[in-house]
Amino acid sequence: MAKFKRDKNERVLSIRDLNISFKTNFGVVRAIRGVRLDLFQGETVAIVGESGSGKSVTVKTMMGILDSNGSIDSGSILYRCIDKDGNTREFDLAKMSQKDIRYQLCGKHIAMVFQDPMTSLDPTMQIGKQIMEPMIEHGYADKKEAAEKALELLKEVGITEPEKTFKQYPHELSGGMRQRVVIAIALACDPDILICDEPTTALDVTIQAKILEKIKEIQVKKNISVIYITHDLGVVAKVADYVAVMYAGRIVEKGNINEVFYDPRHPYTWGLLSSMPDIDTDSDRLFAIPGSPPNLMEEVVGDAFAPRNPYALKIDYREEPPMFDVGGQHRVASWLCDPHAPKVEMPAELKVRIEKMKKEAGIND
Repeated sequence: MAKFKRDKNERVLSIRDLNISFKTNFGVVRAIRGVRLDLFQGETVAIVGESGSGKSVTVKTMMGILDSNGSIDSGSILYRCIDKDGNTREFDLAKMSQKDIRYQLCGKHIAMVFQDPMTSLDPTMQIGKQIMEPMIEHGYADKKEAAEKALELLKEVGITEPEKTFKQYPHELSGGMRQRVVIAIALACDPDILICDEPTTALDVTIQAKILEKIKEIQVKKNISVIYITHDLGVVAKVADYVAVMYAGRIVEKGNINEVFYDPRHPYTWGLLSSMPDIDTDSDRLFAIPGSPPNLMEEVVGDAFAPRNPYALKIDYREEPPMFDVGGQHRVASWLCDPHAPKVEMPAELKVRIEKMKKEAGIND
């Protein structure tokens, strides 16, 4: 089933003022607070932050796999696709039932690669049949065509013996090969959006690099949009065009890769970049952001990061900062970016590290 090609720079996804909460035995957790984000055709967006910051919840909502105690309180997730007749259609995923999202969109329009491939693969089914299944289920191909496409996909994701792997079971493959198979399944129906949730965490460093390169290669070839969910800033530096930094359910800084990586403005982003391991550092200690994230069952007053922020202003404890436009695509939710705020420089050690990163990347001011 051939798909109509989109124009480069066409907006595929628009998240606006998204609020999600979870009912628990101890109270209501306000997990996502006013998230706004765009994804364009062929673009790679990385969403980064500590565990519990809301990264995975945001994308699971798009896939219709939000936990049963979760609810979308307000906001929209507008997904635009082109149907088989070449007409543009728009879906608000925030207003669709999870069943409808999974039936109408998952696999053929939006697909996801999870962190642990063994939780995604059926241990009792041969690899080939698992890749064929979504194609047959969505009417994308008949059995013969699906088998041929499955073999092609195995080659595309870098499996050296696709015919042999086609007949094998998940337990017969290495971790890297299983992750390649999961990517092949995700790509089976030529989706517009590929979501990668910590896709290389369980793999060793050399295999990680190969998987990331393979995803990038396939993305360029098929002109698909990719969302990475990760806490690994090293991964972000390798793959992302645009970065959104999340903290306590809110995006606190976003911009293109150069703006966020080489000119960060939010103290939380400073902390994340400072905590990246660096074998060339003179220090024998690894930096850690002091304190812990807030309890989102309690009302957040002011800036959620204020108790952990050594540069916090008095207003941070009273009023939540808006998104300040600091130039280009760069937006920062910090009162330090207010024109009337005192001038605060990033830590000297981080400045040195960023200059080194820029030099390694061949970036000149």
